[in-house]
Amino acid sequence: MPTLNPQHDTQPWWSYGHVWLIIAGPAVVVVAGFVTLAIAIRIPDPVVAEDYYRQGLNINKTLADKQAQPMMPAMQARNHVVTPKDQLPTKTP
Repeated sequence: MPTLNPQHDTQPWWSYGHVWLIIAGPAVVVVAGFVTLAIAIRIPDPVVAEDYYRQGLNINKTLADKQAQPMMPAMQARNHVVTPKDQLPTKTP
């Protein structure tokens, strides 16, 4: 019976391309994480105002005001681009 001598590969692990392909994925993620951290530290998010609720109520009051007609939504206000000049509504001071 012949003996089988398996051949052992004696090359170091870094000489194989598929090893670097496997290492490249996590390495790219780590680099992207540090880039994201640098961006987050350099450009912080703006802080929300402490009285944001009161500011929102004031905006709603402004929109509900009769003199705030230019700020009305398009479905409530009429588009006067094509209205003849003699039929335009008069603005009250």
